[in-house]
Amino acid sequence: MNLPDYLTGLKAPVPDEIDAVDLAVTGTLPPELTGRYFRNGPNPLPGRDPGHWFAGAGMLHGVRLRDGRAEWYRNRWVRTRELDGAPFVGPEGVDLTATPANTSVIRHAGRIFALVETGLPYEMTPELDTVGPYDFGGRLTTAMTAHPKTDPVTGELHFFGYGFGPPYLTYHRLSAAGELVESRVVDVPGPTMIHDFTITEHHVIWLDLPVVFDRELLGSGMPYRWDDAYGARLGVMPRDGGETRWYPIDPCYVFHVGNASEDAQGRITLDAVRYTRAGFTGLWRSIGGTPDPAAAAAASGGASLYRWTLDPATGAVKEEPLDDRDVEFPTLNDDRLGRGSRFLYTVIGDAIVKYDTRDGGARVRDLGKSPGEAVFVPAADARAEDAGWLLSIVTDRAGDGSELLVLDAAELEFAASVRLPRRVPAGFHGNWLTD
Repeated sequence: MNLPDYLTGLKAPVPDEIDAVDLAVTGTLPPELTGRYFRNGPNPLPGRDPGHWFAGAGMLHGVRLRDGRAEWYRNRWVRTRELDGAPFVGPEGVDLTATPANTSVIRHAGRIFALVETGLPYEMTPELDTVGPYDFGGRLTTAMTAHPKTDPVTGELHFFGYGFGPPYLTYHRLSAAGELVESRVVDVPGPTMIHDFTITEHHVIWLDLPVVFDRELLGSGMPYRWDDAYGARLGVMPRDGGETRWYPIDPCYVFHVGNASEDAQGRITLDAVRYTRAGFTGLWRSIGGTPDPAAAAAASGGASLYRWTLDPATGAVKEEPLDDRDVEFPTLNDDRLGRGSRFLYTVIGDAIVKYDTRDGGARVRDLGKSPGEAVFVPAADARAEDAGWLLSIVTDRAGDGSELLVLDAAELEFAASVRLPRRVPAGFHGNWLTD
């Protein structure tokens, strides 16, 4: 029997949870890397086919580093109600706790959350045990995006939830102490898959794009499809209240934003990885398990780093590609989120690409292995924006296993690697949780 793409190769799930201690280190781990690296991704239970790569049960992989040593590795399923067999949609409607929690992992106000955009966050312990779903004292009644944004100045966490029915989009804000202090409905025409958004100093930036919910596709993995009739636009919403201003753009899709900022004249610049229609639909078929070589071919070359500049004085939008490489998973020094950054880090094939968005340059580090998202960790007492480290789980395509790779973010030079006791399946987003 031919297995779908998301159950084979680099995406093939592992069958169990394991623990290992005193991991082998090559090179020298920077002493300031004392904490935990966690990475989330789909890992269906043995014998289960979720119907789409995005729908597999969430599994966290963790590596504990301290004082130049790699103390442990462990992997744990996020023990959601879905893992126990509860349906997402039942007689009483949508169950926001019956989700895979498989996309990202964050820490805010001392709590660690595993996230997926279709439901409530699941609180986890530093040892990767599941505490349970968390609704901020009953105040959160929508799903929570897997891509919340922490304001580096205020410490507030900005996020949103989208749904199949009205209200289709709701903005939320947590205080730095973790209290849900604001929820605000944002008017959009219908139910779309809004995977990411971002913030600037004074605004929230929305991406209202033509990948829409289709009730006819329920039960077939992910019930979303491209719809030319929906249109595409970017929204600029004042953080302190007021109406969202919408800017029509050329049709596209964005899974992941790099960064955004505003200048003294109020112009907003947004950098993100942009998919063409062919690129998105090809990728969507491929990760949905459709055995379609043409779809896989269309998916290659369909995403690249792109910039939109919005001018509120004239209502004009300038669109321009920043590169033609087929990249994904843009990351940055989060201390520059929403305030303007020079460097973005992305992955492509067997390489990590560092972009200088100021002068247009790019530096490529060929690894000869498949990297995951490169998480930036600032160096101790860093003065330069790129003074720090990149952490990525890197996997040999021949099936020889995985390692946690540490690169100097400034030059993309090797610093250290930690040999992991097993192959880690390709997944989504990680995070560094410093002690």
